Amino acid sequence: MAMLLTLIIWAVGFVHVQCKPNIIIMYMDDMGWGDIGANGNWAKETPNIDKMAREGMRFTNFYTAAPICSPSRASLMTGRLPIRNGFYTTNWHAVNSYTPQNIVGGISDDEILMPQLLKQAGYRSKIIGKWHLGHRQQFLPLNRGFDEFFGSPNCHFGPHDDVKTPNLPVYKNDKMIGRYYTNFTISHGLSNLTQMYISEATNFIEDQTKAGTPFLLYWTPDANHQPPYASEMFYGKSRRGSRYGDSVMEVDYGVGVILKTLKNLGIDKDTLVFFSSDNGAEGIAKQNGGNNGPLLCGKQTTYEGGFREPGIVWWPGTVKQGVVTQQLGSTMDIIVTAATLAGVKMPSDRLYDGIDLMPVLTGQYQDIQRPIFYYRGNELFAARVGKYKVTYWTWTHQHYKFCPGQYVKDVTTPDQVNRTSDPIVFHLERDPGEKFPLGKKSSEYKEAIQLVTPYVEKHRATMKRGVPALNYCDDLVMNWAPPGCEDIDYCLPPPEKSTLRLCGWDH
Repeated sequence: MAMLLTLIIWAVGFVHVQCKPNIIIMYMDDMGWGDIGANGNWAKETPNIDKMAREGMRFTNFYTAAPICSPSRASLMTGRLPIRNGFYTTNWHAVNSYTPQNIVGGISDDEILMPQLLKQAGYRSKIIGKWHLGHRQQFLPLNRGFDEFFGSPNCHFGPHDDVKTPNLPVYKNDKMIGRYYTNFTISHGLSNLTQMYISEATNFIEDQTKAGTPFLLYWTPDANHQPPYASEMFYGKSRRGSRYGDSVMEVDYGVGVILKTLKNLGIDKDTLVFFSSDNGAEGIAKQNGGNNGPLLCGKQTTYEGGFREPGIVWWPGTVKQGVVTQQLGSTMDIIVTAATLAGVKMPSDRLYDGIDLMPVLTGQYQDIQRPIFYYRGNELFAARVGKYKVTYWTWTHQHYKFCPGQYVKDVTTPDQVNRTSDPIVFHLERDPGEKFPLGKKSSEYKEAIQLVTPYVEKHRATMKRGVPALNYCDDLVMNWAPPGCEDIDYCLPPPEKSTLRLCGWDH
């Protein structure tokens, strides 16, 4: 009898270990750390995200890999910094770059993306919303591991004239089914796109549940990006009095619908959900943009407002409810954590910047000491270990107001200033706004330098930079005739000749 009981316990344990959870990544666009009520936003217009935080684990120190959309998303999908995966430019020093529709490059074939990795374990994957890792056919989601796609390879900029510049395409799987503004309308900030993204998400979840297939859902609406949009249900409803506020309310509604769907289907305890944002809120949008809370500056910068994001992990029955952790987390940790849960080994032929968060999520470890690196383009601007951040370069920007209403002497500099030989150090637990650098003669300053420097030295010594993918632009490669355009009679004539040139990044 005792032997039988032992075998039953072992068998149950074995089945539990072998179970592959569904994985959902909710990745917002330009949402700031202070945009959610769980992080103190006064408007309290994110009840579903806040409930998600109460039912799961909230990270107070959760970081993106870049302060701008495309490199951030490349790192989420690869688990590697942009400087490694090639999503940066060498056209100018320390300049941010992304993937407009005249970009020639995209995510490298050498990089192994999350859906490709999880496919080895039988996962079916879908991306809904903004891709931004290259719009040419070889870079599109279905050619990079995803099984399904509904959304756009680009952001919703426009409207364009379809003569000098084509309106951006919206895809269903591998074919364009229309274009922003002409077929998928966005008018004065009014659009049903987020509602479409919500429906696509719930339909996908229901289909995979019926099929009994583990799934990866990458849900990434871009409604919060300038110019923000919302549907009639939320248009003009925000206490903030801005379209951005309306858009935040609507994506929060989407979070609620998706989590409720998981509960209704009885798969909530089999589904791990991550919530975060690609970069901080955009400072130049001022009162029409997001909120980075007490953090300094925002999108485009390597100050905390550009890199530190909302971070919530939800998995009923596995992640304990109501936990707030100070563990340093990164969006690059998601792929490593997902691989662990799927039983897939990470490739050993390259370095990864993400770590497995499961020991933290399950309460096995309270704190894993690890570095966070803050890159701006091709330059390492700062590094954080524990509570200390060491800043080697400072730059807000001479022409753009990335830090409106915020000025810290010798910290928010309009020109690039190299401080590598004499770094600035912040204690981020008592000074998250980076307003009070440690005195350089203090013992604490010296201790911080001694703590962080070995991590930086090792990082530099082992760095193998990827080939920069964001150097060249050409109007000939814009979205003139995407796959499927002939089916809806919406192919546009391209320019007569190439305009290949170095991209004119000025971020």
